[in-house]
Amino acid sequence: MRKILITGAAGFLGSHLCDRFIDEGFHVIAMDNLITGDLNNISHLFSLSNFEFHHHDVTKFVHVSGKLDYILHFASPASPIDYLKIPIKTLKVGSLGTLNLLGLAKEKGARILVASTSEVYGDPLVHPQNEEYYGNVNPIGPRGVYDEAKRFMESITMAYHRHHGLDTRIVRIFNTYGSRMRLNDGRVVPAFMGQALRGEDLTVFGDGSQSRSFCYIDDQVEGIYRLLFSDYTDPINIGNPNETTIKEFAEEIIALTGTKQKVIYKPLPQDDPTQRQPDISKAKEILGWEPKVHRAEGLKIVYDYFKSLSTEELQKKEHRDFSTTR
Repeated sequence: MRKILITGAAGFLGSHLCDRFIDEGFHVIAMDNLITGDLNNISHLFSLSNFEFHHHDVTKFVHVSGKLDYILHFASPASPIDYLKIPIKTLKVGSLGTLNLLGLAKEKGARILVASTSEVYGDPLVHPQNEEYYGNVNPIGPRGVYDEAKRFMESITMAYHRHHGLDTRIVRIFNTYGSRMRLNDGRVVPAFMGQALRGEDLTVFGDGSQSRSFCYIDDQVEGIYRLLFSDYTDPINIGNPNETTIKEFAEEIIALTGTKQKVIYKPLPQDDPTQRQPDISKAKEILGWEPKVHRAEGLKIVYDYFKSLSTEELQKKEHRDFSTTR
């Protein structure tokens, strides 16, 4: 049985990757320090003989006994509300964490795929964003802790690939949504749906003209899966190129939920990207991949998921106390 280590396994995307690789017959080693992850996301897998969970911080030395065929490095805060509260931890998991996992991959002779992000493009001056674009990033701004952590991750991964001949893959993930997102994680899909379900007005930052492109979780996982088993070693965009403005998206959510709330506007945070749309030409050509789930279909599924949450989950304001996190 092929064995794969998935870091950040109790998070939104990591937990869905655990499901996919279990379904594909892998032995899955899930690893998470639970700073932003939630064991409820993977608790349905605990009884399986080909699944194991390790509560561990990958910024510390990572050991896995026996053979290891693949590593997916998805450990990192991924929403602004999280990485702005734990900026140093965010930088450490992208740097020290990546270094530790590249070392483990080298030791085991394993292929490693690292999760980068569309945020490496910053507030882009090129639209849509292709993989050749180097980005427009403020390294010392508040969002820079996430952007630069991921840019360093890409750089050291390619250094290990070139210097040590390590078998590496890099995915640049664009906005993704689906079940198991936290309603309080600050990202626009759960934020709007949570506000609608609680009877609150929908908060748009800026004038709502900034754009995003939303990819459903099943499509994202399929793209990552195909990339892992491809021969392509340069970064590749995986996302949905169907672009919408945040104002239009808020109106979609109001129509979907049937709520009567209004949209209210607040100042745009510093360095918030005005445009975000992937050029997926490489994914189409190299992986034979493109998204299949239309946004209206995906949002209906996610809304049904959020509606099923308990009142406690719906009203929860904070995921955890970050005050003691360094």
